[in-house]
Amino acid sequence: PRTDIVFLKVHKSASSTVMNILFRFGETHNLTFAFPVGGGNQLYYPHHFLARFVQGFSPRSPQRFNILCHHMRFLQPEVQKVVSSSAVYFSILRNPVQLMESSFMYYKATSAFSRAQSLEEFLSQPYRYYNPASGDRHYARNLMAFDFGFNPDAEVSTKRVHLMLKAIEASFDLLLISEYFDESMVLLKEMLCWDLDSVVFFPLNSRDSNTKATLSASTVEKIKDWNRLDWEIYTHFNRTFWERIDRDFGRERMQREVKALRERQAELARICLQGTGSVAPQDIKDSSLRPLQHGSAKIVGYNIKQGLDKETERMCRRLVTPELQYSSALYKKQFAPKRP
Repeated sequence: PRTDIVFLKVHKSASSTVMNILFRFGETHNLTFAFPVGGGNQLYYPHHFLARFVQGFSPRSPQRFNILCHHMRFLQPEVQKVVSSSAVYFSILRNPVQLMESSFMYYKATSAFSRAQSLEEFLSQPYRYYNPASGDRHYARNLMAFDFGFNPDAEVSTKRVHLMLKAIEASFDLLLISEYFDESMVLLKEMLCWDLDSVVFFPLNSRDSNTKATLSASTVEKIKDWNRLDWEIYTHFNRTFWERIDRDFGRERMQREVKALRERQAELARICLQGTGSVAPQDIKDSSLRPLQHGSAKIVGYNIKQGLDKETERMCRRLVTPELQYSSALYKKQFAPKRP
């Protein structure tokens, strides 16, 4: 199994679920994580990543970490200072239409969104609300392009788009697609030579479906237009994603693998979860399993069955522990004071 990994955690793209997979694998195999200095959950985002943002990094004796997966704005020459040269790089993309709808709910307090009553109102006159000079502008436009390190306000020329896609292809071994999350996990498992249980997941940091808005056809077109760089990234890599499946896998094998993944997931849900699945935040009984609530989104979570044996309880708890709690526990473990 591959143990040196860089995951660019793109905002609002099922990336918390991927992070849980990496946390579990890293914890099981005793790997080191490149944590933000002081143990936060972002590597000085929205600044471009620098190696010195990582706890324990020193240019004099460069320590290599196994897994880099916290929120960052990608800058490969700096990333290369903290991971091995053989590290596998991957990221995840989401359709910019759903991504923007999600961002509007989740980042409602940001300068671009706070004064707009609705996403439709924002899109009718974006420059009335959006200021390219404000420090939190990226949440409102081309968020994926921004996370990959590009300028979200750049003009969209054929040449620029071509160079951007080439740069992403040169840096990343695999781009997952959140709309095809199960297929993505199968590809990831294959690339990393991991077993099925390593990529099994319960969706984390997901919104209650009652807070999701339905968008009109004209709103969809406006979102694509406003996020043209993201749309170019997404459509290109969604196409190469399926080309890769056809070339390396075949649709039939992919169907079999996805079926096996879903069956194992259903089995773990029966073993681990109380009820049939996720529950509203107020219904989560164990406060240590309650995800952070943000903006006007309602983030759901899980209840674990009572009376499980210790080993099963630990496995189940890992599957449903929200990102912030898991990250903080792993940080404490990695940087525990050495006993004299």
